[in-house]
Amino acid sequence: QVQLVESGGGSVQVGGSLRLSCAASGGTFSRFAMGWFRQAPGKEREFLAAISWSGSTYYASSVKGRFTISRDSARKTVYLQMNSLKPEDTAIYYCAAKSDTGTYYAREGRYDFWGQGTQVTVSS
Repeated sequence: QVQLVESGGGSVQVGGSLRLSCAASGGTFSRFAMGWFRQAPGKEREFLAAISWSGSTYYASSVKGRFTISRDSARKTVYLQMNSLKPEDTAIYYCAAKSDTGTYYAREGRYDFWGQGTQVTVSS
């Protein structure tokens, strides 16, 4: 069983930055693809970014160029650096893990393990 714990959320002003972290325990971290998703009030959860076991990255068009995903296998941690934040980025942010099959990185249903989420609030 894999446990995921997010941290780094908080309140920030428009244009600011935050770095989210997701620490994994259990399982073999190096075999997992890791993803970040978010859910805003009244909306469905949406894909943001994913990183394969080998470091290939994938982004939603809404965050490409502003968000960067990375992983540190030694620390079993995945990060989401968020820059140029906008009010519409306000949401609960979740990290997720799945066995890396080389496909379906943006598919929420393909992820097996989820963190509890961390709140990000962007105010103007």
